[in-house]
Amino acid sequence: MSRVAVVTGAARGIGAATVRGLAAAGWSVVAVDRASDDPRLPYPLGSVEELHAVVASAAGGPSGAPTGAGEGGRVVAHVADTTDPDALGAAVALAEDRFGGLDAMVAVAGVIAGGVPLWEMPGEQLGAVLGVDLGGPITAARVGIPALLRRPVPRQGRFLAVASAAATRGMPELAAYGAAKAGVAGLIRGLAAELGDTGVTANAVSPGSTATAMLDESARLYGLDGTGPFAGQQPIKRLLAPEEVAAALVWLAGTDSGALTGAVIPVDGGLSL
Repeated sequence: MSRVAVVTGAARGIGAATVRGLAAAGWSVVAVDRASDDPRLPYPLGSVEELHAVVASAAGGPSGAPTGAGEGGRVVAHVADTTDPDALGAAVALAEDRFGGLDAMVAVAGVIAGGVPLWEMPGEQLGAVLGVDLGGPITAARVGIPALLRRPVPRQGRFLAVASAAATRGMPELAAYGAAKAGVAGLIRGLAAELGDTGVTANAVSPGSTATAMLDESARLYGLDGTGPFAGQQPIKRLLAPEEVAAALVWLAGTDSGALTGAVIPVDGGLSL
């Protein structure tokens, strides 16, 4: 029987790559996204069309042979605001009802805003950043971990989240984003201590500059012509691909990572050095 995951922020970027990576590794996945714009933010978010395209593309198992992934198969789309416990709880219920349980809750959904000092940041944008980037993972933990614990002993459940290099590296005009991501790191450490010897672990990845729509928005906030300058800040001198970050999440979700909990792993091209 395949392992089962719920992945938020699934319409594009790291979330989409994680859905595809898990599906390729034989997982059953509920791919969750808001799939609409947030009126508090000045840039477009993922769409319903993008979410369904990700699900349609998540085909083929470990051998590359067709496995029934896609709508109606092992990977299904679910539209939900990840800060809404009822809506996100419905995604968890879908995973349990359709696939028999939950083995990994993967909180990827995130937004960015700023471009001005914190004290000049519009309140609605501040609320969006704190609500989605920290409130979203907290909501995912509150609705997902009880399902992970419903698996019988011995269990190998995984709660995973995405932090950021901004959690440990001060970035001007992104103070709220950094605060939210530092909060994710603290959340993971606290959850790991609370989960103890339950068989459920809590870990996060901390990406550097990754080629996503959020990085495009970061470039706009800084008044840059493109994302090239971000690549130059990383020792590897290039942007990360979403698939590189997703590969770490897929490994953390698996059964070989059971000795690791409470960790925030930098997948950042050396940015945190």
